[in-house]
Amino acid sequence: MEQLGEDQPPVAGGLLGLLVAEPPELRRLPVALLTRGQKAAELEHVAALKARLAAYEAELVLGLADDSPDDLDPTPGTPGAKRGSWAPDAELPGVSEFFTAELAMVLNCGRRSASLLAQRAWVFRESLPGTWAALAEGVLDEARAKVLVDVLQHTDPYVARQVESRLLPEAAGWTTHTLRKRAVAALLAVDADAVDARRKEAERQADVRVYPSPREGMSSLTADLPAPVAAACFDLVDRLAVLMKKDDDERPIGQLRAAVLADLIQRPWDDTRPPVTAHLQLIATLGALTGESSQAGEVNGLPITIGQLRDLLARLEALGLRTPEGGSVTLALTDDDGALWATTTLDRLRRLAKRGCPTHPAADCGCAVLDRPAEVDTYEPSTAQQTFVHTRDRTCRFPGCGQRVGWADADHVIAHAHGGATDCANLCCLCRSHHRLKTFAPGWRFQMSPDGVLTVTTPSGITRTTRPPGTRPPPAEHSAPPPGEPDHDPPPF
Repeated sequence: MEQLGEDQPPVAGGLLGLLVAEPPELRRLPVALLTRGQKAAELEHVAALKARLAAYEAELVLGLADDSPDDLDPTPGTPGAKRGSWAPDAELPGVSEFFTAELAMVLNCGRRSASLLAQRAWVFRESLPGTWAALAEGVLDEARAKVLVDVLQHTDPYVARQVESRLLPEAAGWTTHTLRKRAVAALLAVDADAVDARRKEAERQADVRVYPSPREGMSSLTADLPAPVAAACFDLVDRLAVLMKKDDDERPIGQLRAAVLADLIQRPWDDTRPPVTAHLQLIATLGALTGESSQAGEVNGLPITIGQLRDLLARLEALGLRTPEGGSVTLALTDDDGALWATTTLDRLRRLAKRGCPTHPAADCGCAVLDRPAEVDTYEPSTAQQTFVHTRDRTCRFPGCGQRVGWADADHVIAHAHGGATDCANLCCLCRSHHRLKTFAPGWRFQMSPDGVLTVTTPSGITRTTRPPGTRPPPAEHSAPPPGEPDHDPPPF
């Protein structure tokens, strides 16, 4: 029989030893006997259980790390000590340099995977205790928790907790892509100067890299670019791919984008393609544009620092903006709650400002001169409606999707054939896949409020709600932010 350590109470070695030795058990229900709703409810239970297990795993990893101090590691200057590129892992201070190798053996995984797991657990404890608690309660899944760790792990713990407190109330309702964007934007708002400094350092270390792909015979080419440049480059490649698709090229759109990029790099002299210019959508608060706020903005959905945003606007002669030749700039106006009110172009905005109210041209009467597009009596939405809905939604609105609006349809929430109006209050962006689901899959229910809040219910009774990016949730649905801090995505201006 194994002897107990001097500092280990008998009950710990006895009862706990027996519990640890027991094989793990999983409660299993007879799936064949469950109703559709019960199966869906059980899947939700399993998802929450996986989150709790991830939190428990992190606690165990930290406990094992605490049992592995660096006291006995070779000290600097002695034989076997790490130096240079073999320096100890700074993410686990005070922990033995050999700990991740042990953890990899325990979990039967690679050392890289073990190191990432250990670092994530460390960040939970030091910087993101709220995220760890939400994981342990099963209200936040591991994928979303990993996003928060990835964005905030190199930030001061105090700053990380500030950002965490702003994101956690709604994090479980966002896609991982949206959560990453909002986490970066929130970090920019809390620590803009530091983030801007890190951005400049990142630009200094920018490079182009090639990685082997898990798909046979393929590799991935990546480039580190400032967000506005990356957005413009992708938009250009996407527009050329769309033109090829319209010319009846049967290849998938992703394959076309890859082919376009390769041709642009390898054959820059090729002038057979029609000219295209990137079209940018700038989103920011008016206070950010006038220098009264450091709140982050977006370019085509990519978070950027306020310094980048003002630099971009300066190039367009902001606030006396000028539309670039062949391109476009869309301005979006919101109400106080961040809900989209109207969209316009720079030229139209200047014309409206100059003309004033057509009914009372000589008076400041307060009449509306700019509003959401009016309802039309046709099936196809008007161009103005398309612009409004795509600007409001920015992505496919189906919960968990996030497909870009360039590949989304302005769909009638209440079908036009069933009396649904072609009105912005009855239109939302759905990608082609989810548009087909809504149209042909039985048992699904879609409802939308006048301000664009979409509620989707599955045939098994699970309900999810998505809001247009930038709109504030009702006060009861999120905790109050610290004084002076905004509690929402930056709305369009």
